[in-house]
Amino acid sequence: METGASRRQSQSEEGKTAVITWRHLARFLMFALLLPALLFATAGTLHWAMGWAYTLITLAAVIGSRLIVMRRNPELLKERARALEHADAKKWDRVIVPIVGMYGPLAMLVVSGLDRRFGWTPAMSLGLQLTGLFLVMVGSALGTGAMVANRFFSAVVRIQKERGHAVVSSGPYSFVRHPGYAGGVLGNLAIPLALGSIWALIPGALTALVTVVRTILEDRTLQAELDGYSEYAQRVRYRLLPGIW
Repeated sequence: METGASRRQSQSEEGKTAVITWRHLARFLMFALLLPALLFATAGTLHWAMGWAYTLITLAAVIGSRLIVMRRNPELLKERARALEHADAKKWDRVIVPIVGMYGPLAMLVVSGLDRRFGWTPAMSLGLQLTGLFLVMVGSALGTGAMVANRFFSAVVRIQKERGHAVVSSGPYSFVRHPGYAGGVLGNLAIPLALGSIWALIPGALTALVTVVRTILEDRTLQAELDGYSEYAQRVRYRLLPGIW
């Protein structure tokens, strides 16, 4: 039975968590707003319907996913915001994280914006661009589903012993072992299509390739260091795409 003192302490701790989480969320949104600003700056115009469609969908996905995770797993947002501060983060992942989280997305948007300005790519069909937007939404949904299901979905690869790190096999993890990365790969390939830029597929494909490499390295780490993961990997055979890999 919870006493009055323990209840007040719990409420106090929850309040502290909420303050920290909202601050981190605000900082994350500032970066999220920087990306579309860069997109339109390089395009040299605000008159770009698909650019606005992509921007609004991305911002809605970012805000919605963080609010959902804040409600379900508030400690996860704190973990992700402070991820690079952890000494036990894998050294190879400290190199990969900026590529897949910042440089790759920035390169895609810069190339897409410049493509829009200078017309490098012939006019792409509306149907193909709408398909790209739909796939961007699917990728975002996969990422959100992974964060909701997995309270250990850190921004860096590490075994979170202080948080009682354990295998998660529910939700999207019952189909593939790395659904968040699957969503990321899909988004990297879909964003250039949504923005009508064939040339942006170059940084998009390279970012997707780095994500696949990260998947391999993380999967090896988890099988070697996380109790129960090898047994889980035998049950859920595929890393990113059911029936293929």
